[in-house]
Amino acid sequence: MTANIHGRDVRADDLRFLAALADTGRPMTAAKLLGVDHTTVSRRLRALESALGSRLFDRGYEGWELTDTGRAVVEHARAIQKAVDLAIRAAVGTEADALTGTVRVTAADGFGTRFVVPAIARVRAKHPGLNVELITGARELTLRESTFDLGITLGQPPATRLVTEKLCDYDFGFYASETYLKEHGDPASLEDLEQHPLIFFVDAMQRVREVDLGAYLPNAVVRFSSTNIFAQLEATKRGVGIALLPKFMAVTAPGIRPIAAAAPRPRVPVMLASRREASTRREVRAVREALLEEVHNRQDELIWHADPPAA
Repeated sequence: MTANIHGRDVRADDLRFLAALADTGRPMTAAKLLGVDHTTVSRRLRALESALGSRLFDRGYEGWELTDTGRAVVEHARAIQKAVDLAIRAAVGTEADALTGTVRVTAADGFGTRFVVPAIARVRAKHPGLNVELITGARELTLRESTFDLGITLGQPPATRLVTEKLCDYDFGFYASETYLKEHGDPASLEDLEQHPLIFFVDAMQRVREVDLGAYLPNAVVRFSSTNIFAQLEATKRGVGIALLPKFMAVTAPGIRPIAAAAPRPRVPVMLASRREASTRREVRAVREALLEEVHNRQDELIWHADPPAA
């Protein structure tokens, strides 16, 4: 920034546009949030950059990303947006501690459905003015700074400017349906297990070292694969084969159980990542705390504290 900038040249409302685009990463989404069209968002951001004499965003593959200057400015922009929200609450008599805005969370399908949704439900019950977006998928999450506020991913993310912490662990185990085991036999060893058709992730989509099937069963043959853990669970229930499933998915599914063999039970760390500027927002902190509470209260569903129940 230059020393020739004057406060009269910077429109406070343009800073609200900066905050909206920083939170959403996309002009179309920011425009919807602000009640304008996307060309207005682009125009107002260009005006702000001109007034400040510095570029605030770069356009990345996954969306618009803040520059170093943008990151320095955006928290002041959010303070203005917060002041506007507080003024609205005061006018309509809304409680001062009510949370508003949008929090975007990314997670894998199974964990997102079983653990993130209940946590979000509790936050939303307390703060009905809060919007939460949950984006799920089986592929390795792309932790780009403009695409999410909280990202839940398996394993330690690569070197990054993100704020990361461990959320929990969860265990995997080999499971099959009662019907399958009666018809095809219950494998008593890893050698026996390698003779059965297996259910697993599509190889190209599976990058989590702890659940590398080939490391445990080098001669195994995967006969059904999917990017979706719910599809794998359904295939297991229908007797397609034996699957390596998360405990929290398998123990609540009727008609399936652990196999007899003393097979590996991989334990996978689950990490919670947030954009550094997002981690200070009250609404993001509220969702984070709800997630931590959810996994703390449901540890028995996530990990084995002793050997699995005998078949």
